[in-house]
Amino acid sequence: MSDAVTDLLAEYDRFEAEGGVAVVGRDLVEVTGPDAGRYLQGQLSQEVVALPDGGSTWSLILQPTGKVDAWLRVHRLADDHYVLDVDPDAGDALVARLNRFLLRTKADIGAPQPGTMVAVRFGVDRVVLGDEDGSSRVSGPLSGPAVGPGVTGYDVVNHGDDALVDGDRRVTPATYERYRIAHGVPAMGAELTGDTIPAEAGQWLIDASVSFTKGCYTGQELVARIDSRGGNVPRPVRLLVVGGEVPVVQGADVRVDGQPVGIVTSSTPPLSAGHPGLALAPLSRSVVPGTIVEVATVEGWTTAGVVEPPFVGHGPD
Repeated sequence: MSDAVTDLLAEYDRFEAEGGVAVVGRDLVEVTGPDAGRYLQGQLSQEVVALPDGGSTWSLILQPTGKVDAWLRVHRLADDHYVLDVDPDAGDALVARLNRFLLRTKADIGAPQPGTMVAVRFGVDRVVLGDEDGSSRVSGPLSGPAVGPGVTGYDVVNHGDDALVDGDRRVTPATYERYRIAHGVPAMGAELTGDTIPAEAGQWLIDASVSFTKGCYTGQELVARIDSRGGNVPRPVRLLVVGGEVPVVQGADVRVDGQPVGIVTSSTPPLSAGHPGLALAPLSRSVVPGTIVEVATVEGWTTAGVVEPPFVGHGPD
């Protein structure tokens, strides 16, 4: 095992066990003007105007058909000033979508700006960078809770406070990406595309991002209909624990009994026998947790188990 892999394995284990900090990119979009709140209220799946100044929430912005245009977080700075943060490289599409329905509305959609997010994650053993009671000691208009299966912590967008990024607790992008995949958190352009039904990402995302008591918003009908049917969707995003030492890559075919059932949208390579390769893939609804699938590699095919996220057990190395 190379020194680089050994270092990554140790860093990842500590990140899961004790928590830590990652600095990742986000695209930021400002929405301003006297109609800013009213406009966003009719476009986003979450309550917007009811947010307090300095409040934030996760939300979806959908196509009229109900499929995903963006999964984002909205921050209310004032009744005429909002900031949206979304995965990097998704800002242009978000702005284009918001401008599409901006008719006779006194609201301005700013150009997307590259930003950073300090992702603070708590571990299973103790809390880092938090108060003794486990609560965040960082507050402000651009901070909010992190979400995902088994994810605990908070994010601070464009905080600019280097004191948060403790060198002993800061992890590499590779560690944070493995954490994202292990916890089943989708990414724009990978698990979430213009063909995705929101509930395919998981009921937890619906719970965090959708209000079922607000008024109408674009794409609401499909979300409500799927929810009333128990969240039964055609291609749910699944977490795969991949066997073997050869990594799978984005775009790799997945099959069951020789029949194609989907493709890999995100992956992270194996680190050791106890730290296998992981992947996310939207798969046919018949491929439930507990199913063994085959995944293509550059050397042929390998097997993978479908599991419920998060995958945090390591086993012996």
